[in-house]
Amino acid sequence: MVELGYTLSSEEHPPNDLIDHAVRAEELGFDFVSISDHFHPWIGAQGHSPFVWTTLGGVAHATDDIDVGVGVTCPTTRIHPGIVAQAVGTVAKLFEKSGQQFYFGVGTGENLNEHVFGDRWPEHPVRLEMLEEAVEVIRKLWSGKQVSHRGKHYTVEDARLFTLPDETPPICVSAYGDRAAKAAARIGEGFWSVGPQDVVETYEEEGGEGPKFSQLTVCYADTEDEAVEIAHEQWPNSILPGELAAILPTPTHFEQATQMVSKEDVREADSIVTDPDPETHVENIQQFIDAGYDHVYVHQIGPNQEDFFECYGEHVLPEF
Repeated sequence: MVELGYTLSSEEHPPNDLIDHAVRAEELGFDFVSISDHFHPWIGAQGHSPFVWTTLGGVAHATDDIDVGVGVTCPTTRIHPGIVAQAVGTVAKLFEKSGQQFYFGVGTGENLNEHVFGDRWPEHPVRLEMLEEAVEVIRKLWSGKQVSHRGKHYTVEDARLFTLPDETPPICVSAYGDRAAKAAARIGEGFWSVGPQDVVETYEEEGGEGPKFSQLTVCYADTEDEAVEIAHEQWPNSILPGELAAILPTPTHFEQATQMVSKEDVREADSIVTDPDPETHVENIQQFIDAGYDHVYVHQIGPNQEDFFECYGEHVLPEF
């Protein structure tokens, strides 16, 4: 049975608005919300990037029963995994009061966010190795015991977390290719990806279990032309090919790269739905379900969130 979610897009909205959006999503019957964790937006036009753990404290106190996930945090470079372990433990404790499930998504990150304090940005196999060790550190600290860890990438000395939830949240590991999907099955308790169906299959073939998350990006507006205009201004980064999104270091570099993205590219892209017909949105969600995902969350590009909520509340959510 699929659960449908809504994206709290930290790159496009200030923290108070994100909290309001979470409340609205709960009112309409979305099953969960997922929030992004960035230091920068991809491009300046997006305009925001609040600290995710502070925002989640507000979401915890403003909502009652909607589940919440971080999709996804990179616990390897910008923030030491020990601090991430403490942040997640505290946030999960906040949601525990109302019985809301908290999902902790992790990934190998992007240079855009992780180089900002002078750390070297390594190649992907090294980042994956760092992620595996970071998850090991986090789980050790979640034991509630005093921990010392001396690994290849991280050191922890005599550390103990005193504030933890009764049940630690599932760690859902992000993957876009087979190598990462195999690692996700090995170290994770869930899966997070926007990759094709064969990535999900690899995860499952390797013994991966737990919830499987993926995101549908849309721009709902009165007309498709209006939606294309908004998406081209606010979200051209999703059209960039290959590994550019992982290696470009600043919003300025993304702005330079996205000059190559035309409005027609946005209109024709598989990665963004700009058709205002609700049936098109239903069909696209169904494609994720058919690919094997059981948690599908929808990202509405731009400032026009209320029209999106009204459309989905009336026409899309009832179909599922």
